[in-house]
Amino acid sequence: MTVELISVGTEILLGNIVNTNAAWLSEQCARLGLSCYYQSVVGDNAVRLKEQIQQALNRSDIAILTGGLGPTTDDLTKETAAQLMGKGLVMDMHSLERVEAYFKARRIEMTENNKKQALCPEGAMVLDNDNGTAPGLILEENGKRMILLPGPPNELHPLFEQQVKPYLQKLSPEIFYSRTVKLCGIGESKAAAMIQDMIDAQTNPTIAPYAKTGEVHLRVTARAKDEQEGKKLVKPVIRELKKRFGEMVYTTKEERTLEEAVVKLLKKNKMSITCAESCTGGLLAGRIVNVAGASSVFQTGYVTYANQAKRRLLGVKKSTLREFGAVSTQTAKEMASGALAAAKADVAVSITGIAGPDGGTARKPVGLVYIGCSVHLCRRFLLPPAFRFAGAGMLLGSGLGSRSLLRSSRSAPTDPCPSLRASR
Repeated sequence: MTVELISVGTEILLGNIVNTNAAWLSEQCARLGLSCYYQSVVGDNAVRLKEQIQQALNRSDIAILTGGLGPTTDDLTKETAAQLMGKGLVMDMHSLERVEAYFKARRIEMTENNKKQALCPEGAMVLDNDNGTAPGLILEENGKRMILLPGPPNELHPLFEQQVKPYLQKLSPEIFYSRTVKLCGIGESKAAAMIQDMIDAQTNPTIAPYAKTGEVHLRVTARAKDEQEGKKLVKPVIRELKKRFGEMVYTTKEERTLEEAVVKLLKKNKMSITCAESCTGGLLAGRIVNVAGASSVFQTGYVTYANQAKRRLLGVKKSTLREFGAVSTQTAKEMASGALAAAKADVAVSITGIAGPDGGTARKPVGLVYIGCSVHLCRRFLLPPAFRFAGAGMLLGSGLGSRSLLRSSRSAPTDPCPSLRASR
């Protein structure tokens, strides 16, 4: 079956909000075995919305609309959909009671226009919204289906998971089952080259590489009659990918982030970590501390943007800064060793670079970043080659810092002086 997504709201067209609903719904529909060929965004205009819905129903089996179900006059989704299907709007007393209870529980006066949210197209399936006031709706007519959902993600997600998903599962004879192999320390082109033979020979399941900030994801997707069959089809492919990429694989769990994998490895090896950051301004430390339980491996970090701070907090030599500059291998090395000693940690990662937009030179252009890593009891430092980034050097530096963390936390317990190889 085919599904089409229509996001309603002038605020999306103006760029006031990011349309995360479309991305999330696309993924959910794919997992249900539904093919999505078209997505669109329409402003709060009844004529254009009607045209878009009609076009969607002409070429797709199901149209899922998000947004435009609120109490104001520019919320037109429900009214337009009902008109298109030749349905009148009637007051749904159950929904009205829920709307009234919502305001009463919060001790907020309910204005008259909120009753509009309880108006539903005749014959529609009403979906209770436990996180807001606008119910979801499912309309069926002549083999075509429209699913209307509230726009706020905190309302849309649970409503879809709990009520729409079971409904759609009954319609689709197949599902898509996906697993993701997440890599760090390798670029997308090289990763793709390493599995080109698998991609050329693939039928079901399929492998799709995606470039992310500082990492590469390989999504393995199988079409199957149920989840059990999907798992069986995907399993040998995942095993082969892990064999080929080895320690570059940091997880095969979709929900696990790189920083979560780092914290987990540090806990496993009973190691602690600290960061010494210049151009990234605490972004790397921020990613680590956002992980639940990170306090057991991360006690303190250092943001040393100015040279004076590098000298005072990390013990970087004045002569090093004068001779080589703040953005150099030598400074990255002294920042890492200084942070290791100051924090009494097992691992220290340093990042120093030129984030821009100003401050670059021909010899040291904007985007140049050095990353250092020092491991307790190691006689030398782990210093990847200099990295060059175009644009958002700070964000990329943070991603590459996490990659250095991951590698050092893996190798340090078995090798007191591990080598670190990094691709540019």
